[in-house]
Amino acid sequence: MDLQQYQQWISDFYKKRGWYQLDSFIRVGFLSEETGEVARAIRALEIGRDRPDEEEKATEILIQDLTEELGDVLDNLFILADKYDIRFEDILTSHKQKLTERFNDMEN
Repeated sequence: MDLQQYQQWISDFYKKRGWYQLDSFIRVGFLSEETGEVARAIRALEIGRDRPDEEEKATEILIQDLTEELGDVLDNLFILADKYDIRFEDILTSHKQKLTERFNDMEN
């Protein structure tokens, strides 16, 4: 599935669940929450959780947890982009251009 297909799919999914219509300020709050969960997943992978009330997880499970949390972050980004009619391909192209122009001396 390419990015545009996924962006349409996740938009439709969120609309069916009643999540899409939430205000963008609320969506940014969800994005922040999910970013924190990415940080927690990376911490578990890198240094562990050191919590006696939690069982230690195998690396494969920790990687799967991180994969899921990164997906949650991406979904929130896709929805924000969709709300403002921004295609993800356009984000990638624009950002690549910005970095290339900003750091053009590093390209040579």
